[in-house]
Amino acid sequence: MSDKVLRVAVIDDEPLARQRIEDLLGAERGVEIAGTAEDGQQAEALIRREKPDLVFLDVQMPAKNGFEVVEEIGAEQMPATIFVTAFDQFALKAFDVAAIDYLLKPFDDERFHQAMERARKAIELREVGQMTRRLLEFLREPEKPQFLEKIAVESRGQVRVVPVKIIDYITASGPYAELHIAGKTFAVRERMQALEEQLDPSVFFRIHRSAIVRLDRIDVLLHRPGGDYAVRLKDGTELDLSRARREELEKRLGI
Repeated sequence: MSDKVLRVAVIDDEPLARQRIEDLLGAERGVEIAGTAEDGQQAEALIRREKPDLVFLDVQMPAKNGFEVVEEIGAEQMPATIFVTAFDQFALKAFDVAAIDYLLKPFDDERFHQAMERARKAIELREVGQMTRRLLEFLREPEKPQFLEKIAVESRGQVRVVPVKIIDYITASGPYAELHIAGKTFAVRERMQALEEQLDPSVFFRIHRSAIVRLDRIDVLLHRPGGDYAVRLKDGTELDLSRARREELEKRLGI
């Protein structure tokens, strides 16, 4: 095993997520933190400036996501990369074609250590170039639709993973969103637009800028006084329906 000190960059838009990775790196042998970043633009500058050996790169970040960072830098110029994500389809994409490894939030200490060992081996065997070439080839291929199957949510100070198939509807909550499941509400650090793009459109429909609904949960469409519209779900919940989206919703429901 080489005595080379690994210079590692940590890139994640969530301060607690960055701190957790830094803490775990502190317990690893022969590691030096080259810097941290909280968005795609900072990430590019950090990687170009510090030229780290290894990067922990969050997939979902404001303005520019992790894959776009790789495209901008160029796969040939990227250091060894461990993608970090709360969404399993991104993890699979990263693992299958691109990264040294991936970490699916929430991950435990042992899984982190496994990813680090895999990264050390790839770097020592000089396999990073081969992996990044595969990544470059993948990024040049047409994107294939992949939809969310699980989402990491915050609940009572803990993070848990919930299946998308049990979500009834989603509403906006400031810059982020809330998932509504069987009368319970869970916060998720994701924008409505990003969620809409990652959900299967044959199952979910955005009825309003502030609401996404599972189609099979809709009971009736309501025509309110004044020309406004709404939907009533099977559990009795009523949500505003945008006039601009009403006709498309009716088509989706076969009305």
